[in-house]
Amino acid sequence: MAFPAQDKYWIPSVVEDAKNKATVVKEDAKTRANDLAVDAKDRFAATERAVKANVVPRKGIELYSGQYYTACMIGGILACGTTHTLVTPLDLVKCRRQVDASLYKSNMEAWRNIYRAEGMRGIFTGYQPTFIGYSFQGAGKYGFYELFKKTYADALGPDSAVKYRTFVYLAASASAEVIADVLLCPWEAIKVRMQTSIPPFAKTTREGWGKITGAEGLGGLYKGLSPLWARQIPYTMMKFASFERTVEAIYNRLPKKKSEYSKLTQTGVSFLGGYIAGILCAVISHPADVMVSKMNANKNASEPAGAAIKRIYGEIGFGGLWNGLPVRILMIGTLTGLQWLIYDSFKVALGLPTTGSTEEKETPGVPNK
Repeated sequence: MAFPAQDKYWIPSVVEDAKNKATVVKEDAKTRANDLAVDAKDRFAATERAVKANVVPRKGIELYSGQYYTACMIGGILACGTTHTLVTPLDLVKCRRQVDASLYKSNMEAWRNIYRAEGMRGIFTGYQPTFIGYSFQGAGKYGFYELFKKTYADALGPDSAVKYRTFVYLAASASAEVIADVLLCPWEAIKVRMQTSIPPFAKTTREGWGKITGAEGLGGLYKGLSPLWARQIPYTMMKFASFERTVEAIYNRLPKKKSEYSKLTQTGVSFLGGYIAGILCAVISHPADVMVSKMNANKNASEPAGAAIKRIYGEIGFGGLWNGLPVRILMIGTLTGLQWLIYDSFKVALGLPTTGSTEEKETPGVPNK
């Protein structure tokens, strides 16, 4: 086909126009590609920063810091408040049999009679002041134990702290319990009166508080403090010292060091050590426990504590101080084992070491880690 003469430049112009358009498209594609690359780079950098923020471990709770002792107090609340509340039915029968040994022939008979007369609520009589009081006590007991243990160990120095670690455990636990019992005493007074009276002295903690303070003032809530100290201080000294040394003995008989076992195994050892310690605690503190129940149940408002103790002992004799011991061994053994399990599990969840066992070669002067 022949092209007209005037169109002889048509083909070159078309080619040139196509080249120009191709150049424009190429430059535009290059610009878009650069923009996409920059955007992708920015997105990748942002993603990398986010990943690093989640992967890099955050700083944990520093040992012996204010956060550490606060955590120990919270662990103590969880350990004591929950466990004491769960064993309220056992505690109820124990208290009533301490006050009147002839009231029930067995625990099963006691629960059957209480259930028939008062229903399931009757089985858990006193659970409210139990939960409140022992939560307060747990915070003071465990939190201040850790504080006093560190304080006394530092005062003795690294080598002596390890050599005399049992003394450190005893002194720290006794000091902590003095404070813990001041926190517990009002609620214990309400609990015991609710549990040892038939029908119950009060249906709620608030009602019990009002009745006691209305008749005797605030002092009525603390009239059992002296026997409570007599019960709880030896109990707690035995609880913590025997636990620490029992756990240490368990690890000494195992083939590996404590730090080489899993956290699950370590908390299992805590439960076993706690149960063994609980049996010893129940025996050593039981006479004072009976006296606390008796005093809260029938001590006269104007009667001095010493006179009340003398009168009650004259009524029940030495044998009466051991009423309800088998029930208390079962209750306290289980209770103490669960408390150490809960407390150390909580510490592990926060990234803290479990309590007990001395690895002297690695950590001299630190009696509990």
